Amino acid sequence: MAKEETFGPSPLRRGDHGQPHEDALRHVRHQAVCVDHVCDGTCLQPVKMRISGTLSKQRRYRGLFSRGTWFFSSYPEMELESMTVNVTIQDFVADVVSEMFFCNKQQISREIMFIFPVDSDTVVHTFHATMGDTRVEAMLWDKKEAQQLYKATPGMENLRYLQDQWDLWGPVFACFLGTVPPNGEVAISLCYVQELPLHPDGAAKFCWPKKLFPQQKFIRQYLSEEEISENLYFRIRLQSARGVSHIDVNSSCTPLQYTAPDWTSAEVSLKSSPCLSDKLELLVYYGGPHNLSAVVESRDPKAAPGSLLGDPVVMVTLKPSIPEVMPSPGHLGEFLFLMDCSLYQDAQNTLLFLLKSLPLGCYFNIYSFGATFKVFYPQSVEYTQETMDNAVGRISSICPDLGGCDLLGLLRSIYSTPLLRGLPRQLFIFIQRKVSSEEQAIMAEVHRYRDYHRCFCFPTDKCESFYISQAIALETKGKCVCIHSKMTMTSEAVKCLQQALQPLASEISLHWDLPPGLEVTVIRKAPERIFQGHQSIIYAQIHGQAQDPEADVATVTLQYRVGSQPFHYTLRFSMSPSADDRFPVHRIAMMHLLWKLAWQETSKSEMEDIWHSAVKLSLSLGVPSAFTSVVAVRMEQRDTGHRDSLLADPSMLLSPSCNLVPCQLLWLCGSRPVWFKSTKFWIVQKFQLCLETLSPKASHTEVLSQLSAHCKEQESSPEEQMMEEPTAFNTSWDWTISPLSTKLCNFSSIRVVVALQKANGSWALTSALISALGLRKADVEGQSLSKDVKPVLATVLALVWLHQYKWRVSWSELLEAKARRWLWDRTEFHLDECLEAANSLLGCFVEPIIFRI
Repeated sequence: MAKEETFGPSPLRRGDHGQPHEDALRHVRHQAVCVDHVCDGTCLQPVKMRISGTLSKQRRYRGLFSRGTWFFSSYPEMELESMTVNVTIQDFVADVVSEMFFCNKQQISREIMFIFPVDSDTVVHTFHATMGDTRVEAMLWDKKEAQQLYKATPGMENLRYLQDQWDLWGPVFACFLGTVPPNGEVAISLCYVQELPLHPDGAAKFCWPKKLFPQQKFIRQYLSEEEISENLYFRIRLQSARGVSHIDVNSSCTPLQYTAPDWTSAEVSLKSSPCLSDKLELLVYYGGPHNLSAVVESRDPKAAPGSLLGDPVVMVTLKPSIPEVMPSPGHLGEFLFLMDCSLYQDAQNTLLFLLKSLPLGCYFNIYSFGATFKVFYPQSVEYTQETMDNAVGRISSICPDLGGCDLLGLLRSIYSTPLLRGLPRQLFIFIQRKVSSEEQAIMAEVHRYRDYHRCFCFPTDKCESFYISQAIALETKGKCVCIHSKMTMTSEAVKCLQQALQPLASEISLHWDLPPGLEVTVIRKAPERIFQGHQSIIYAQIHGQAQDPEADVATVTLQYRVGSQPFHYTLRFSMSPSADDRFPVHRIAMMHLLWKLAWQETSKSEMEDIWHSAVKLSLSLGVPSAFTSVVAVRMEQRDTGHRDSLLADPSMLLSPSCNLVPCQLLWLCGSRPVWFKSTKFWIVQKFQLCLETLSPKASHTEVLSQLSAHCKEQESSPEEQMMEEPTAFNTSWDWTISPLSTKLCNFSSIRVVVALQKANGSWALTSALISALGLRKADVEGQSLSKDVKPVLATVLALVWLHQYKWRVSWSELLEAKARRWLWDRTEFHLDECLEAANSLLGCFVEPIIFRI
């Protein structure tokens, strides 16, 4: 069985930080020109495929990309025979060291490549592949120098085709490896570090793809459990100062073995690959309080003190405890609705419900975008009766735009607008058309401001920008929901608005108390706010010399507010941790530092110094950045010897057996149709087809005509404005809803009732409301009610009426909550008398419990 120390390869770095010699670059160019004549099959032709973590030449690909997921082919040309994986998880950072052995089972040679998706929380710092006597190793170079090397590298066009493949999207590490003969083997070594996402129940979540396990059928049929270890070695080490409580894993594994008496470290090994899931999912639960935790990683004794690698780095995880309280009006935040103009007809009802569901005191704005974008207000306005009426009246003014999709320009315009009073900003993005080829720039902007806003994305089921919508939501810790119909658009948007209105932690600050002589420099600062159920990880460099060598305890205090209520937590942590010569925390901290340097606004003269410093940092630990590029070199094994780094010196390029191979960090710009299978939609479709032959729908023209001018829809008939049932996927939204289903569910009446609700949640007893509720004016006026009840009767009637249809329209909850709060603020509210009158008029029996806040 392979041990971890036998394959810990060197990181993506050049060894020293000197500039490459011009002779070396000239030799590389000459080598590249001659490669076509000397490499004998290793020069690669365009291969129409994409597989992540596996190897093949097939022209088809199956799989769906999401953050933290690898892509794989369903074709077994290159079979994974055995693997060795060592994972060290410390709080919410994973350090992965893996080696995989593939074999070409075909009777013909195969040209192969390796593709591995990366995201903003993952740093791939080591990669090399061995095929017989040939070794391909990736390293980092200054981006300016790498551009020269790319020009000298044959076959770089073989990477370019990947960027526009119809089913490929997102950032990847890609490397063409060469030709593998029949029964030939390839050993892949891959190392990376990653910030782990937070599971909803508070656990750290680690994933590993199922396809990167030896084939189950082979193992299960021919190997006993004792023999599995010959093909599968998967060990996970867990460390946390809070103590490891327990784990949850969807695979057969050994019992959790504690390696420290205080339960601060443990180990577990897999016995087999996952059976039912597409990937291994490991959830790690820690003990102790979850509000605050700290991990200190020791410095590299070989690095100069004062540098990032030469100083200890502390990683602090913040997960504030946020009680369920109603935020005060001053803390509700800013809500921005971004509407693709091609969806304007389908989205009018959704915008209506979102506007009506907002609470008083928040700020909002509406943008429509296409080839250009328009905004309702120059800057977000406070939500009042006047601004709401104005916005509702302008919804129908959104015009179709069949041009391009300038989402990047719109986002830049929004990001350039300062936050209102430091309030949280949340974006609701509805999109149908394909974003122009600016995905990388869009994601860079989103990543830059990810701590300042949250995005909820709603791509349609025909949307060609599904992947980037998903990435935007994940990057900002929001949510991406695919929309199948007008009804699901409204339903899902209101659900997300409910999530957006939950209380959050604001005015977050950290205060340090270190031993005398030590100081802290924050690399990634704490965000100004953290939403409920989320966490934030910050990094800081500890520098200086402690006056008392025995003083090794420091404290950090977290302070924040939820509404007007202050909270604070203090954590004591040790400054003398055990050394880790792989430096996973330093690497993640360096990634954030390099991002900060890339965005830093400086003059041209200062930029040169920043560039030089950033390149030196990037190369020191093999952390890719905006200042460096990946270069791969193929060499004979005899020339690599036992060197820790393939290119310890640029002069190594002068080796006659060395040549460059296509290797790069790419941004793939393709798209893939999104297919959905849902029994619910098929059932609804069949139900509607049955109703098509039944009685015609009653007209609601009379009711709609009584709405105020700002709520009228002047460009389409009332029937075209009705809410639709969910339709089967891949069908047109223009299909008219069945008459009987509309009449039974009263969707048109619901829309009228919602349009008549005031910003404070109340209703006025108008003829339009009475008609929409299915009542007669004489019956309502004939009720013998006390004088104090009449001002609230309309709101009680509407609330009871909406409650009756909640099983059909679950997205009225926010509207009902606004109405209940308004009622409870009324001193004249007499529940029993009002409810008795409402039940009598509407012919129903609703209990008083619906009025509880």
